[in-house]
Amino acid sequence: MKIGIDIDDTTFVTVKSMLKYADKFELERTGKVNKDSFGLIKDRYYLKALYKWDDETKYAFFNKYYKNILEECTLMKDADITLQKLKSEGDEINFVTARLMDIDGCETEKITKESLKKFNIPYDNLNLHVIDKVKFFKENNIDICIEDSYETCSSLQSLGIKSILMTTKMNEKIDTKDVVRVNNWNEIYDIIENYKRSLN
Repeated sequence: MKIGIDIDDTTFVTVKSMLKYADKFELERTGKVNKDSFGLIKDRYYLKALYKWDDETKYAFFNKYYKNILEECTLMKDADITLQKLKSEGDEINFVTARLMDIDGCETEKITKESLKKFNIPYDNLNLHVIDKVKFFKENNIDICIEDSYETCSSLQSLGIKSILMTTKMNEKIDTKDVVRVNNWNEIYDIIENYKRSLN
């Protein structure tokens, strides 16, 4: 089974450090922090939605704090154990992330590999800065997707690629009848195992 897995807020908890530094940046920039509530944010563009930043402001933020954010990510509970089990059962682990590669002073690939190694996360392929994940999954014949973006999961599901949505603060209020929703990695493992059995 070829499994495609997102990294941020799916394998690692990123939003906590992201918002910590976004608030810091906004305070430095405007003297106050006045962000919207999360509401129904369906994709990874939540910084622009929350803080009303244009692209120039967003990239100024990334250039200043992206390295700190990536280095401070913590592991989702049981992600390591679950991925080790899947790998031992012969599944192919493909990380597919939109992590940025062109940020000043931030060696994204190096930091990401160090984080995966630190937490003993096995993988076969690491794909960084994948902007069109739907296209990537289709072209690379990925069987199942694990993501925190409802938009991505729904699009893949419509193409017949099984998708699992990790519940986060950003997507928890979205109606997801068309996509399987989970709250932890133990649930992910059970769904994948049941899916594999259904194919036999």
